Amino acid sequence: MTEERRHEMGTGGYCVCPKCGEKTMHRDSVPCQEERCPDCGAKLLREGSHHHKLFQQKQEEKQKKESSE
Repeated sequence: MTEERRHEMGTGGYCVCPKCGEKTMHRDSVPCQEERCPDCGAKLLREGSHHHKLFQQKQEEKQKKESSE
């Protein structure tokens, strides 16, 4: 039996590009990771999602490391 994945993020919100920072409106029933950035073509992340938070943490760690060098 297969289980359907449900993220429960609700309607509305934004999809964010991790590469260039472009934000687009989230389309209902279309996961952001299935969308591509209109500017650079990278896969998008849902703003506020688990993957988006992980990306933000990595960016902060990278900035701290670069500023301490």
